[in-house]
Amino acid sequence: MNTISDFEKRLLGFGLLTAEIHYRLPDHPILLQSFLWQTEDLAPKFPELNRFLHFWEKEIDGCIHSVRIAHQKLIAPVDFRYANGEFVMH
Repeated sequence: MNTISDFEKRLLGFGLLTAEIHYRLPDHPILLQSFLWQTEDLAPKFPELNRFLHFWEKEIDGCIHSVRIAHQKLIAPVDFRYANGEFVMH
């Protein structure tokens, strides 16, 4: 089994994905309900999110109304800073 470490995922561009899924159940079609889901995923294609939404459409009775996503890469250029100097005391 070939698994990718968390560090390798970050270097490949994976980041934290938060998806808010709005849906309606057949028993209460007037109510718009929401489900919050998080995972690590790769932007801009979001393969994990697509896999989850296909599962939802096949296995869950709730009809998806809309999906709102937020994605943040875990390693970005602003995460690295170089020291400009050094202070030595005593």
